[in-house]
Amino acid sequence: MSLRDTDNSGRKPGRFFVPSTLLKPRRPTRGIFVGNVQVGGGAPVSVQSMTNTDTCRIDDTLAQVDRLVRAGCDIVRLAVPNAKAVKAFKEIRAACAVPLIADIHFNHQLALGALEAGADAVRINPGNLGGADKTRPVVEACRAMAKSLRLGVNAGSLEADLRERYGGPTPEALVASALRWVRQFEDWQFHDFKISLKASDVLVTVAAYRRLSREVDYPLHIGVTEAGGLIAGTVKSALGLGWLLSEGIGDTMRVSLTRDPVEEVRVAYEILRALHLRERGPEIISCPTCGRCQIDLFGLAEEAEKRLMYLTTPLKVAIMGCVVNGPGEAREADVGIAGGKGVGALIKKGELVRTVPENDLLRTLLREVAELTGETVEMD
Repeated sequence: MSLRDTDNSGRKPGRFFVPSTLLKPRRPTRGIFVGNVQVGGGAPVSVQSMTNTDTCRIDDTLAQVDRLVRAGCDIVRLAVPNAKAVKAFKEIRAACAVPLIADIHFNHQLALGALEAGADAVRINPGNLGGADKTRPVVEACRAMAKSLRLGVNAGSLEADLRERYGGPTPEALVASALRWVRQFEDWQFHDFKISLKASDVLVTVAAYRRLSREVDYPLHIGVTEAGGLIAGTVKSALGLGWLLSEGIGDTMRVSLTRDPVEEVRVAYEILRALHLRERGPEIISCPTCGRCQIDLFGLAEEAEKRLMYLTTPLKVAIMGCVVNGPGEAREADVGIAGGKGVGALIKKGELVRTVPENDLLRTLLREVAELTGETVEMD
C-alpha cells in the first residue's frame, strides 16, 4: 500500500494545488498493449528505456534488464542487429517477465525473427527498412500474432523525397512521413501501433508532436533523441518531454542519455513526478548549500539517493544543510535531516524529533525511511 493514494493518472488527490491552466487534460488516444502494459487509452504514461549491452551477451543483458525493472522501467527495448541477436532475444524473453521490444533497422527479416522469438512489439523505421514491400510483412506478422508495433520517424532516417521537399528534417517533414505510413498501415487494416517523431532539437521535436497530435489518435511515444550526456540530456529531455506532457501529449516516454540506462528511468520519473503525473519511490529535496553548511551535504545527499533509488513507495525525503532553515524548508517532507556542526536534526513533517551525531545522520535517515515504507533499505 502506497503512503499516498493516486488516481488512474498517477496524480495525488488533495496533496498539491495545481492550477488547471498549467496542465492540459491528457489527449484521448487509442489503447494498445506492449505485453501486459497498456499504452494510450487513458493509461498512465509508461516509462521505457533501452539496454546498451551487447544483446548476444545474455547474462549481461539480463542483469541490466533486471536493474531497469527495479528502477521502475515499464517496457525495455533491446537492439537486434543480426541473426545471432534474434537467437539471444529468445533466451532473454524466456528469462524475464517485463515486456520486451525488439529494435530493428535495415533488415525486415530480423523483425520477423524477433516476433517469432517472443518480442512483445517491434520498433521499426519504415524509412530505413526498405519501403512498403519490406514493411508489410512485419505489419502482417504483428497482426497475426496480436503484437503491437512502434512506427518510428527519425530525423536521421527521413525519406529522401520528403527531405528534398521540405528542405531537411523539419517538423512538417517528420509529420508528413508519419502520416504517409499511418495511412499505409490503415490500408493494411492494422491499428495496433504507436508513433514516435524523434529529433535532437527540442523545438523541432515539440513542434512535430504538436502537429501530429492534431492529425491522429494513435498513442505517441515521446522523446528527444541523441540528447547527450547526463546534464545536457536531462535538460533537453525535461524541456521537451515536460513541455509535451504539460500539454497532454504523450502516452509513453524514453529519456535518451549517453549514460547508464538506469539514469534514463530515474530522470523520466522525476519529470513525471514534477508534473504530478506519476510517482514512484522517494523524492529527495535538498538545499544547494551556503556558507552556513558545516556538514558534507553533497556526500550525504548522493549516498542517500544511491541507497534509496530502488524503493517503490512514494514519499518525500529532505536533506538540508543547516538547522536554521532546515525544519521550515522540510515542512512538506515525510522525513528529513538538517545538519549542524558535528550534529544534525531528525525532522518529521516539519517537526524536530531529536538531534543525531553527524556520523549517524545517514543511518538514522535510512532507518526512518525503511520504517515508513516497509521496504528493505541498504544500510551499509
